[in-house]
Amino acid sequence: MTDSPPPKKLIERKARLIVETALADTRVVLIAGPRQAGKTTLARQVSGSDRPFITLDDVGTLNAARTDPIGFIRGIKRAVIDEVQRAPELILAIKESVDRDDEPGRFLLTGSANLATVPAIADSLAGRMAVV
Repeated sequence: MTDSPPPKKLIERKARLIVETALADTRVVLIAGPRQAGKTTLARQVSGSDRPFITLDDVGTLNAARTDPIGFIRGIKRAVIDEVQRAPELILAIKESVDRDDEPGRFLLTGSANLATVPAIADSLAGRMAVV
């Protein structure tokens, strides 16, 4: 029998408090950064049981999001959407959803560092999204 390695200790992220604060007063929060920077881990840490975790790394989920973005978002009260840059079609559906229901903290998104610089995305969610 071999000993299993000790579990990895998570690095406490200074951005956690910023994300939690943004979720309290902003409809959409984007955690943006380079690959392997801990975006997904941070999103999991701040999401509760009332916020389902949806990853667009899953091929079936990604296809559903791209095929029918409005249908995909419809009915979601709040959620984490991981790797949102894979389906930029979701941004307009998210905009429509948060315009109908302006409760803070509806969507927590993770995405690549350059996602927030895409003009269509930045313009669509202006005044609706905080970027951390």
